[in-house]
Amino acid sequence: MTWKEIVYPSPKLQELYRLALCLCGAIILLGAWQTIGYHPVLLLLLPGLFLYQFSSYFTVKSSPTNSKRQRLALLLEFVDGVLTGVLIAFVGFDPILTLALGLAFLITIISPLKPTAPLDLFGLFVGVALIFWLSPIIVMLSEGAQLTILVVVAGYCLLLMNMARHTHTLLAEQHDSVLRQNEWLTLRTFRLSKYLSPPLRKAILTGKDVRAETQEKALTIFFSDMAGFTRLAEKLDPEQLTSLLNTYLTEMSEIAFRFGGTIDKVIGDSIMVFFGDPESRGVKADAITCVSMAIAMGKAMQDLQRRWRSEGIEHPPALRMGINSGVCKVGNFGTENRLDYTLLGRAVNLASRLESSAESNEILISEDTYGLVRGAIHCIDKGQISIKGFSEAVNVYSAVDLHKHLKADYPPRTEKQKVAS
Repeated sequence: MTWKEIVYPSPKLQELYRLALCLCGAIILLGAWQTIGYHPVLLLLLPGLFLYQFSSYFTVKSSPTNSKRQRLALLLEFVDGVLTGVLIAFVGFDPILTLALGLAFLITIISPLKPTAPLDLFGLFVGVALIFWLSPIIVMLSEGAQLTILVVVAGYCLLLMNMARHTHTLLAEQHDSVLRQNEWLTLRTFRLSKYLSPPLRKAILTGKDVRAETQEKALTIFFSDMAGFTRLAEKLDPEQLTSLLNTYLTEMSEIAFRFGGTIDKVIGDSIMVFFGDPESRGVKADAITCVSMAIAMGKAMQDLQRRWRSEGIEHPPALRMGINSGVCKVGNFGTENRLDYTLLGRAVNLASRLESSAESNEILISEDTYGLVRGAIHCIDKGQISIKGFSEAVNVYSAVDLHKHLKADYPPRTEKQKVAS
């Protein structure tokens, strides 16, 4: 660590110590008059102490740059250490005065954990060595002078304790403020989770740089809407319609989150979900998970239809779903001030068209998706259909259920059935 990297820890503390030190020095010089009599050097040193105190205060305050203030503060700290050592040696290492001055000095450099403590200690030893080797005079102070110095040191220590208490109070308030901010952020994160999928929320909160940029990725895209919803909306009052739509969206969103999908958009009764970004388990696994999610949504929709019938809705809406796999542009689209995390590409358009072409309670998937899921999902070949916006007919399949679920629906064959087959 260089002196440029040192932040002067407590200017007020050092100025307070310098004032206490000059008061103690003045008392010792006045006591020296009784020992050695009048001497012109003492007459110069006495006002020099307070001149040093006031000039150091105004000089540090008037320094134009922070680097100059730091350099000057370091120099003054060294001088304070030298002056402390001079006073300790000047009184002949009197036990009481040495203890009092040494305690004040140590508290000053230890309490704020100053990185400049070695420099201060070096100054102390320099001051002791100068007087010990060069000065022939040792001042023996009276009890009154010693008591006055002890009072000055005690007052300094009390002020220091008050500053420490005030600092502790400020730190406690800041700690409470940080705790409140963390609670507020936790609450906001919880609210944010209602609008983002867990993988996307995790990507944002871990500190990813959010910018208007995209990348190409192999994704599986899912679209769904409710067939017959528009006709039903004409018959229901707004409160009933809102309750029905919220129930449907809540159920479908929870299923999408459970399977790890990223909900891109919810527009009315339409839902767009994709798999493969920001986290991917592999192209094939993403496609199987997406179709499995659609199957789970279909079964949940059947439960909702029974519930709505029991509530008096004779013809509840059905679910249409379309799925396609392919390379898309995914990322943040827009400007630096307004970004939308979504995806674009031919594969997205095809998935949307497949959803529009699906029948009620059907999951229509493309040939690309079928090639990825056929080992795990039982599908029915629907042949080729014409898709609006695509020049050539598209091979499509209707996803029924997972193979393991279909096998569980049938009892195991007996030995006679195996032989007959």
